[in-house]
Amino acid sequence: MPFMPSRIIPLLLALTLLGGCSYFQDKEEEDPTESWSAERLYNEAKSSLDAGYYDEAAKYYEKLQIRYPFGVYAQQSQLDLAYAYYKSGDMAAAVAACDRFIKMHPRHPAVDYAYYLKGLAHFMEGKGLTQKYLPTDVSQRDMGSAYLAFQDFSDLTRKFPDSKYVEDAQKRMVYLRNLLAEHEVEVGEFYLRRKAYVAALNRGRYVVEKFPRAPATPDALALMAKAYKILGMDDLYADTVRVLRLNYPDSRALAELESIRVK
Repeated sequence: MPFMPSRIIPLLLALTLLGGCSYFQDKEEEDPTESWSAERLYNEAKSSLDAGYYDEAAKYYEKLQIRYPFGVYAQQSQLDLAYAYYKSGDMAAAVAACDRFIKMHPRHPAVDYAYYLKGLAHFMEGKGLTQKYLPTDVSQRDMGSAYLAFQDFSDLTRKFPDSKYVEDAQKRMVYLRNLLAEHEVEVGEFYLRRKAYVAALNRGRYVVEKFPRAPATPDALALMAKAYKILGMDDLYADTVRVLRLNYPDSRALAELESIRVK
């Protein structure tokens, strides 16, 4: 029997153990779904989705998309994946999935749902921002998601007026319109206090032009009137007050405007 130095034996044992660990690790990392058919992947994904296991469902749908991108389940799984992302709270991924579906299948019978779901994702993202993160400086509040949601729902109602999702989309648009109008007036007042009068005027004008039926419209007109008065544009000030008085004779904004004296 050949002589083996004592120091070699521990080394060989260590290498053997490392090799064994590597083998078992590889075994553990094997994907049990690797041999699954498209049908089985879809059924497992749908079962997880129906049971409320949205993260798990998303993983199955992702595998299905990668392995069977042109199969019989491809289009439906794209919509289901977007919904799984939405329900799991990953709004950015939901929007991206909807965009992909709209781009790839612009004439699909369910493309209206993709527009609607995209709007919902932006709506929830914007709602989360306004509820959880409200900076003291109103000009710094990010209303981008709310604007995008409004646009998504607007696209839906314009392109698919007979869609079953239009009624809910319109209700959300009213909410968003009022929210955005109120925000614009708040920012305008912020600019007015900091003597950025033209910027304040533009915010008020934007509300009157883009959101004419919003509850914040009289406040927007009052904001414009204040800016006109300070800028020395007396004729425009008088015209704006006249419009405010004619359309909103009982508004708090008119009463406040008539009670102040702009220096």
